Amino acid sequence: MAAFQSRDFTLLWFGNLVSLAGTEMSRTAITWQIYQLTGDPLALGAIGLARLIPLVLLALGAGVLADAFDRRKLMIGAQAAMLLSAVILAVTSQLGLASIWVIYAVTALSAAANTLGMPARQALVPSLVPGEHLAGALSLNITAWQLATVAGPSLAGIMIAAAGVGAVYWIDAISFLVILGMLLLIRSRPVPGERRDVSLRAALDGLRFVRRNKLILSTMLLDFLATFFSAATTMLPIFAQDILKVGPRGLGLLFAAPSAGAVAASLVTSVTGAGKRQGPLLLWAVVIYGVSTAIFGLSGSFWLSLLMLALTGAADTVSMVVRGTIRNLETPDELRGRMVAVNMLFFAGGPQLGEIEAGVAAKLIGGPLSVAAGGLACVLMTGGVAAASPELRRYTDSRGRQAAHEPSAAIQAAD
Repeated sequence: MAAFQSRDFTLLWFGNLVSLAGTEMSRTAITWQIYQLTGDPLALGAIGLARLIPLVLLALGAGVLADAFDRRKLMIGAQAAMLLSAVILAVTSQLGLASIWVIYAVTALSAAANTLGMPARQALVPSLVPGEHLAGALSLNITAWQLATVAGPSLAGIMIAAAGVGAVYWIDAISFLVILGMLLLIRSRPVPGERRDVSLRAALDGLRFVRRNKLILSTMLLDFLATFFSAATTMLPIFAQDILKVGPRGLGLLFAAPSAGAVAASLVTSVTGAGKRQGPLLLWAVVIYGVSTAIFGLSGSFWLSLLMLALTGAADTVSMVVRGTIRNLETPDELRGRMVAVNMLFFAGGPQLGEIEAGVAAKLIGGPLSVAAGGLACVLMTGGVAAASPELRRYTDSRGRQAAHEPSAAIQAAD
């Protein structure tokens, strides 16, 4: 909590919390609106494609921009574009002009803005707090995201039932005004330091490093495969309306359940830590994630479904903590920003492609079987990664501490 002693960090944290909650409300409303317009699971899966294309095109460049320009100004531009997206959705929905193509186009615009702003947002925090408070500040940012993903979908379900999706989009627009106000109030500026050229070579440095570091590559691949095969979130409107029959309020709870599990897991890991055998822990966490997804897909009980979704959130949080620890210990400071940009392609690209895959599978074999099959495929793919990566199976925190002080051959080669 010492990070809150910084006025600028407190402003940014509060703005992020409000903005993220609004974004999660909007995401819930978009999935509900598309399913109401089409009744087609394939149309739900196409949301992932609308978000994936800007990510693939812009992710590497976004990391370079975050190193070359004022990160606060990049954030302001990104949030302003996302504000415009929310206003367009609100106006078209309330005027009865919304169509799936309008929603897809606006979703792509918002995804492009988010992709350009994400590296800047992550890199801005170290300039706002003293070095001794940085770890706490990063933990608080994770907490803000988890709180937003619990509150946002729950509130969205209530608002959709009471006032329709247009009201949700207006709330999202207001949330962007809040963070824009906070960013304008921030007085601190990034400490001047080395600025890299905005070039293709600079963008490719992160790719070269990740390709040569098999341990980091395996963690990213594991993240991608898990979210690709077990992306059940987009199919939640099908479960809420057709299978569990709980309506928009139940949909909000289904969306919030994984984040509730994530909050519980983060509280436990903050006290107990991740242990020494972090490689095996990561692999088992992803296995639990897949098994829980499969059980959710086959469940006809609302409460069992909530429990399984909460378990996926808890397992994903443990996995995220271990993956983040490994990557930060294995990456030299001068490559860390671009490593984050490459990682965006994996941790964000996996869910978006997974939404497409889930939509196609649901169209062919139905929503429940598609989700259950994806969970089982996640378990099988995890076994494949474990077999192909002995470095990951044997990874311990003592090895990580050594790696932090003695760069590996892959790091030296990338340099």
